[in-house]
Formats: sequence, structure tokens, C-alpha cells
Amino acid sequence: MLVELLVENFAVVERVRVRFHPGLNLLTGETGSGKSLVVDALGLLFGGRASSEMVRTSAERARITGIFEAPGAAKKMLAESGIEAEDGELLVEREILANGKSRAFVGSRPVTAALLKDLSQYLGDIHGQHDQQQLFQPRSQREMLDSFAGCETQVEEIGVTFASWRACNSELADFDRNEQEKLRLADLWAFQKKEIESVSPKTGEDAALENERSVLRNVTRLQESAAAAHSLLYDASDSAAAQLRVALRKIEELAKVDESQRETAEALKPALIAIEEAGQAMAEYLDKLEADPARLEEIESRLAALDKLKRKYGVTIDEVVQFLAETRVQLEAIENSTERRAQLEKERARLAGEYEAAARKLTAKRQEAAKQLAKKVETELASLAMQRSQFTIRVSPSAWTAEGVDEVAFLISPNPGEEPKPLDKIASGGELSRVALALKTCTQKPAKGTAKTLVFDEVDAGVGGSAAESVGRRLKKLSTASQVLCVTHLAQIASFADHHYYVEKHDVRGRTVASIAEIEGEARTREIGRMLSGERVTAEAIKHAAQLIKLGSAKS
Repeated sequence: MLVELLVENFAVVERVRVRFHPGLNLLTGETGSGKSLVVDALGLLFGGRASSEMVRTSAERARITGIFEAPGAAKKMLAESGIEAEDGELLVEREILANGKSRAFVGSRPVTAALLKDLSQYLGDIHGQHDQQQLFQPRSQREMLDSFAGCETQVEEIGVTFASWRACNSELADFDRNEQEKLRLADLWAFQKKEIESVSPKTGEDAALENERSVLRNVTRLQESAAAAHSLLYDASDSAAAQLRVALRKIEELAKVDESQRETAEALKPALIAIEEAGQAMAEYLDKLEADPARLEEIESRLAALDKLKRKYGVTIDEVVQFLAETRVQLEAIENSTERRAQLEKERARLAGEYEAAARKLTAKRQEAAKQLAKKVETELASLAMQRSQFTIRVSPSAWTAEGVDEVAFLISPNPGEEPKPLDKIASGGELSRVALALKTCTQKPAKGTAKTLVFDEVDAGVGGSAAESVGRRLKKLSTASQVLCVTHLAQIASFADHHYYVEKHDVRGRTVASIAEIEGEARTREIGRMLSGERVTAEAIKHAAQLIKLGSAKS
């Protein structure tokens, strides 16, 4: 529900702050006074398109601010975007710069216009001459019928089944489309698998073989170096180990006299052990070193085979092994494709049966609801001076979709003897306004928690006489479940207002400025009198206005 609206530098509005209330809020004023600016401002808060022409002349920016009582569903949606609605109220802002760029804020956090549009479904609806065009769209008509029938959950469930059925179809189509290509590739994959498996490469094998080859190619030089190292470390009479033993004995003799040298002797002992172990390691290494031409040839042959695989299937043996694993998976998939196809066909048949059963139930529910809604709308239209109109909702078969197998069309015959036709082919502007109001009255559900705001811009277009009173009654009825804001030119409708706002233009320092003020009592009576008699408000008009207000209150 809209609690407060602040409009700054928007068109001819310099600054207007107005509080709205539950029930029926009506805006009246002279033609061209700016009544529809409130509707346009709310349209921006609901994600409408912004334009530089909306900015007041010489102003840098226009700003629209709305405070709404946020329903629980809106809070949940915003929470997913990281926005908290505090104290049950939600601040929504839209700023339009003079260059045409715009910014939007919710809860003082910047958001996109798209988010405002998503949020608007929880805050309110605008029904104007242009917004009624959505009534022409089959999708909107189907959604309105589904809402009336209360089958949104069924539609959601059938959508899940349809998506699964279509996924099966898609996978089966891939089988058919790629079967020949996969069979051709199977021969290639089988050859590659056989070639790699015949070599049977192992991870890291090439690195180990290359090291062994290097040793065998340089065995003589390695023997010479190892023998020299062994002699210098351990074997020669003047080896490092022999020299260190002599030094250690001398220091131990020192330590017998001077205890301070004991620490030096202890420090040398690990060094001696390390040198002796290194000498022994060299001796063992020398024992293993021997020329083996046969082994070298075997290694060369093995590395050549591995290099061939690496040139074809990967830079390293690890990549070759991975390629083999992938090839095995692909071949296995082809081998199992017949079984998989059978599973998919069985699943598709199951889902098709499930979809058809759900679709039949949904169609039956829509057809029954279509009769009830059409009858209710006809009753409403009769009270809106369209007594002889015939309203029909046609539910006809269509292709399978995520919303079922039905095409919904709203048909109307405003005059007896005429075949019912689509709304956009027959209904005039005034008739369409009344059809929209009748549909909204019939499909409006009791509010749960915070009521939405329904905005009607000139719903009385093309309406007069007793029909105007009926329009007022319907708006009043709607306002019991939702907050209603309505721009009207008709006194008969204005008399039903719970809260009446007067919009006017006046000059301030040579510039036109629009203002909005809530009026009651004598001021309201005089405004309705003006709507009845025109610019010159007569005593008779005032008297008639007072009577209308009294009757409007009584009929409420």
C-alpha cells in the first residue's frame, strides 16, 4: 500500500508531498491540471521508462519518492537481493537527470529499473488507457483466468514436467543427429585405444627411463668420477676420512689436558661419520655401475614408443594416460547408447503420459473457471451500462507448452446479434475501460497482509450517466480488498471517495506549478459541484453535490 508520495521537479510539479490512505483515493481537477502526473510518477517507481522530458525546465534532476507498506512476499524478494525492509515500510526512489539518465533506489540502496519492475508486482498495478493494451495479449488473458481458477500451482507443476519431457526429446534428437558421426568416431577411438594400450604407458615412466638412459650412455665417465670420489673420501691413505681421524685424535689429546676442547672433538665426530657413509655410498654405487648395451637398446626402444604416443596424444605421458581414459569412456558411452536410448524413450513416454494427464485436468479446470468468470464479467458489465454485451472466454487446444495445451481468448460482443470477437477487434476505449474494471473486480482476491495499490487513470473514459455510478460502485468494492487510486472527471464517481484530492495549476513567480491537496467537507462539496456544473459553480450544483456525497456514503 502506498503511504506517501513525494514528487520533485517532475514536469510542472516543483515539489508535492501527499499522504494516501487505505480505501478509495480519488484525484480530480480541471482538465490539464496534472492529475495524471501522479500516475506517471508511480509508473516510474514501478520500473517505467524515464525520459529527460520529465525533468522540470531548468532543474538538474527530477526525483520521485514513494513510501510503501511492504508485503511479506516483497520483503522476501528483496532479502534475496540483500535489501532489508525496516519497520514494515519500504522506501522506493527514482531519480531522472536532465540528460535522460536515471537511477533507482530501494531502501536507500541502488538497484536497477528491472528490479523495480519485478518489485512492482507486489506493490501495485496501474490501469490506464495504454496499460489496458495488455488485455489484448493471450498470455495475460490466460494468466488472469488461471489466477481466477486458482490453478497457479498446477501450471507450475506441469511446467516442470514439460521441461523434463523436452529435455528427453532433446537428448534423443542428439542421438539421432550424431549417431553416424559417433559410429565413425568409434572406429578411430578403438584404434587409438588399441595403439596406446599396446604400449601400456605408465605415469612418470618417461622421466625415469630418460635418467637411466643417461647413466648407461655415460657409464665409463661415471665410474671414473665415482672411483676418484671414493678414494678421496675413504679409500686413500690420505683420504678425507683418514685425515679427519688424525685430527680428531689430536684434539682428543688436547681435551685430556684442556677440557674446553672437548666440545670441538664432539663437533668433528658427526662429520667423520658423514664422510665415511659418503665413501661407502660411492663404493656401492661403483658396484652397480656397469655397461649394459642390451638394456640401453631396450630403453631407447621404449622411449621411442613413448615419444610416438606423446606426439599424437599429449605432451607428457600423464596426458597420454588421460587421453586413454577419456577414449575408454567415449567408447563405453557408444556401447551403452542403445541401452540409454531405450531408457530415454521409456522416460519420455512416461513424462508424456504424466503431462497429458495433468494437462487434461488443467484444461477441465480452466473451462469450468472460464464459464464462471465470463458469467461474472457479464453481470458486472450489465451494471456498467453494457447490459446487452456478451462476454465469452474461449479455451481452445494448442501445442504443448510449459503452461499446458490451452489457448485462452477473451471475446466480447457489445451488441446483440454480433459474433463475439477478440477485445482489440471490437471494444472501444470506453468499453475497454469498463471491461478492464469488470475483470479486475471479478478476479480481485481478498488481501492477505498488506493490500496492493491499484491505480486507475481515467477509467471513466467514454462513461456517463448511470454507468458512471456503477463504475464508482465497482471502484468502491475493489477498495475493500486493495488500496485504490483513481483519476476521474465524473462527479458520480468522485462521490464514492474515502479520500478526495484536488489537483490544480497556478502561477508562481511567472511559472506554472501543480499542487495536490486532500480536501474534505465544504471544499470537497464545492469541487464535486464544479465537476457537475463547470467553471461557474451554482447553488444548485452545490446542493446536488452534497446529495451525491450523501448517497455515495450511504451506498458504500
